[in-house]
Amino acid sequence: MSYVQRGERMTVGQQRAWDRHWAELGSEVTALPAGPLDVASWFGRSAPVVLEIGSGMGETTAQLVAAQPEANYLAVEVYKPGLAQLMLRAEKLEVTNLRLLRGDALVLLREHLEPESLDEVRIYFPDPWPKKRHHKRRLVQSESVALIASRLKPGGVLHLATDWENYAEQMLEVCQGESQLRNRYADEPGGWAPRPEWRPVTKFENRAHEEGREIRDLIFERV
Repeated sequence: MSYVQRGERMTVGQQRAWDRHWAELGSEVTALPAGPLDVASWFGRSAPVVLEIGSGMGETTAQLVAAQPEANYLAVEVYKPGLAQLMLRAEKLEVTNLRLLRGDALVLLREHLEPESLDEVRIYFPDPWPKKRHHKRRLVQSESVALIASRLKPGGVLHLATDWENYAEQMLEVCQGESQLRNRYADEPGGWAPRPEWRPVTKFENRAHEEGREIRDLIFERV
């Protein structure tokens, strides 16, 4: 998997949010001390840990964090303005259970999160890399899913969503091929999960509907 570093120019509001909150709420993955991240100390409490990979501009993430105050919510994203915008949104919602990491999620998982330490991993609308020659850059591959699964507690959840049919089929095939996971909705048509009512509908998702692309959810759990 690889990602393309987009421009880092921030709005005035985003820069202010960054200056106000990043030192307390954020860290570069490359700046983390060697070894496991002490999540409980960072949040000041022990609680279920949710990791969202690719929080984008934070539209969905901020609402999910606010709706789940009982969880310690980690968002990992490479795009600095997106993280700043997420902090702005979180500030408006007065959430206190969010921490942010900037960098490669797979490095975070491999080097800084212990096996069986996560209650849920969410990957919503990852970059589809639609051209066939770019499919190898997609996040959801056998190796990454095996790594994610190893970090989930038994019974922990991997929740995926995409509006690209080809990627949805790849996700389903990869997750079904991972022995550490089982499909909670294996008995549903195609193995797809019903769309959870609690996942906010974003402008991005509405546009996908307008363009005739079906949204697919997958919910697997660690065995």
